[in-house]
Amino acid sequence: MLGFAPMIRTSLRAFFFFVLASSGVALAQTHPGEDALVREVVADTGQDATQLTKLLDGAQYKQSIIDAISRPAESKPWSAYRPIFVNPARIEGGIDFYRGNRALLERIGAEYHVPPQYLVAILGVETSYGQITGHYRVLDALATLAFYYPPRADYFRGELKTLLELPPSKLAGPVATLQGSYAGAQGWGQFMPSSIRDFAVDEDGDGHIDLNGSLPDILGSVANYFEQHGWQAGAPVAMAVTADAGADALAEYAGQPPTMPVEQFVAAGYTPQSAIGVGTPASLLALDGDTGREYWLTFNNFYVITRYNKSPRYAMAVTQLADAIVRGVAAEDAQATAAAAR
Repeated sequence: MLGFAPMIRTSLRAFFFFVLASSGVALAQTHPGEDALVREVVADTGQDATQLTKLLDGAQYKQSIIDAISRPAESKPWSAYRPIFVNPARIEGGIDFYRGNRALLERIGAEYHVPPQYLVAILGVETSYGQITGHYRVLDALATLAFYYPPRADYFRGELKTLLELPPSKLAGPVATLQGSYAGAQGWGQFMPSSIRDFAVDEDGDGHIDLNGSLPDILGSVANYFEQHGWQAGAPVAMAVTADAGADALAEYAGQPPTMPVEQFVAAGYTPQSAIGVGTPASLLALDGDTGREYWLTFNNFYVITRYNKSPRYAMAVTQLADAIVRGVAAEDAQATAAAAR
């Protein structure tokens, strides 16, 4: 009978925890609001309250996380933001990644109707093609922001709750071992727990989603995210425009889907640098570039990129990196064809 003693003690601790929590008695907790979160996860999933409490008790507050989220790169002007992500190293890295994984990229691109260069560019901007996936424990990051960062505590509490409720088949390892960004994003594509839950896919069919070690899962998940958010195959993303000297002042991009037909921008004095179909909904985006104000028309697919990260600077960096990568791949293909013909 001695072998049953530990099991009985664990069950009794969980029972007493449940009774006290249900009765409203205040419990000692390592983090403010921890007990309420545990009760919710237990109610939703039936997990063991004692084990959840132990897991959260082990989450560490990190001041460096608060510091990092208080100074995001997206707060920089475009002239300073662009060189971080659209530079020769990232472009060459993207071209190499595309060429090294071309068959997989083009298969997944065709399956989800998303051009491969945008999948590559997301990985380039997010993690420099898997080289910088984050050095924080995801548990520490989400607990710090959920319990100690009031401006966005509700959002990160929801992400922490989702993390605790995800099945093991959707995670790269045990919760306590997961590594990621200061915001709790994981893998090459930097998926938050709710994105893992809703959009991550088991592209390689092994019964497990691995956003760190499986390129099919990584690329398929990014592609599925885009497709599920309304990516339109063959449609434009963004286009530079020239503002006439007397161009009307128009409402600029405000994080909403485009609604104004492109011809209204033309009539207001904004001339597209390429042809675009009449009636195509667009938004006007102004950026502070190296030589002054830049004006762009952005379309539905640009808005889809901002569902990955709401910053229009982020979406423009992805767009320009994708364009540079596909041009580089095409140039290398042309060189190879010419060399073979000689």
